[in-house]
Amino acid sequence: MSQSVLVIDDETNIRRMIHLALVHAGYAVQTASDGLEGLEKFGKGSEYDLVLLDQRMPGMPGIEVQREIFRRNRDARLILITAFGTIDLALEAIKSGASDFLRKPFTAETLRLAVKSALERPAAHLSAVPVGMVCREFTRTAINGFSFELDNQATDEAVGDLTCVFDVHRSDQPTQQVRVILPAYVMELVRAYTDSEQVPGGQRFWTAMCEESLANHLWQNAEVPPENVLRIEDLSSSMQRWLDSVMTVSVNE
Repeated sequence: MSQSVLVIDDETNIRRMIHLALVHAGYAVQTASDGLEGLEKFGKGSEYDLVLLDQRMPGMPGIEVQREIFRRNRDARLILITAFGTIDLALEAIKSGASDFLRKPFTAETLRLAVKSALERPAAHLSAVPVGMVCREFTRTAINGFSFELDNQATDEAVGDLTCVFDVHRSDQPTQQVRVILPAYVMELVRAYTDSEQVPGGQRFWTAMCEESLANHLWQNAEVPPENVLRIEDLSSSMQRWLDSVMTVSVNE
């Protein structure tokens, strides 16, 4: 029996594209044009293996629909679809049970890989971990079908640059190793931006910054960095928002 997917999205063209792509891949697909219709079709959730849920819809917002889905069935698997990804949204979505994210616009292939990855993961309540930092959760989360985990890290004693090596996974593809380089001068930019010589969590903070940078690249590009190397050159607006958020969140292990 084919696996069943419920798509809740107010954009007709998006619903049609998702429906066609997933039916072509062998899934049974039902669609809903808003949160209320989606919840009516979802019922107790026993008929569906996965829900694809748009974050921004008129009427009932996606995050409220998500909470109700997990209230009804804590074993539900859910991919949150959004073009408006922010730190706060990610934290709220993770706290409410989501384990996967898909960023608009996306290709049919990215969609199929994200769905396959989500269906292979344990149910939300079995894989849930306490929310400490968004970036830590991203390493346990599928982003456009990718997930990743830290393999090793090292600091260049001569210049102070930190290099973190991550194993990046995606369904139907070999694991790739990606190096994220955080130069010492960018660490100084962080200290100046936060007006603090001491960052919370010590070394863990800098590792988390590398995690966040890789997560953001996968979010924006749906592919690993060129030549599997990502160098953090400055403090982008998204990184500044991340810093504003995590300076008030514990990064202790």
